[in-house]
Amino acid sequence: MAGGAKRTLIVGGVRSGKSRLAERLALESGLPVVYVATARADDAEMRRRIAEHQRRRRADWHLVEEPLELAEALAQACAPDRCVLVECLTLWLTNWLMRTDESGLHDQMQGLLAAAAHAPGRLILVGNETNMGVVPLGELSRRFCDLAGGLHQDLAARCDQVILSVAGLPLALKGPAP
Repeated sequence: MAGGAKRTLIVGGVRSGKSRLAERLALESGLPVVYVATARADDAEMRRRIAEHQRRRRADWHLVEEPLELAEALAQACAPDRCVLVECLTLWLTNWLMRTDESGLHDQMQGLLAAAAHAPGRLILVGNETNMGVVPLGELSRRFCDLAGGLHQDLAARCDQVILSVAGLPLALKGPAP
């Protein structure tokens, strides 16, 4: 495992290089990889982004598409002899916030935190850092930023390695350098 890290959280802005870094770390783990994708192909632009990720992914990586029940997906995918890469936490959170019924979100977040803390094998989590600018005007946008920021902080506390990716350059915030 890269630098001895078992659980890694990678955050960064859009197009910051976080996905490529996560994919590299998964490959370097030397373990079979399960790629847990949370995106929904709801529009042409998202379908294009998904296709780009698919082209980069290795054919031998197992794909799990799970837009909502992430804790359950991790419980099934994580194993001592496996690397699980989750792409992306903030899309997963958006999926929940766009539902008419968010009643399961709190339980899912708690389940995700527990899964991350106790995941066997290698776990790599990717999320967009959204809280480095001005406070958004809309209530939903502020709620999203608050939830994403809290989730990232809680996950960072449970991870051995936390990396900020900016302009394709990884900065180790916690744990070994990538």
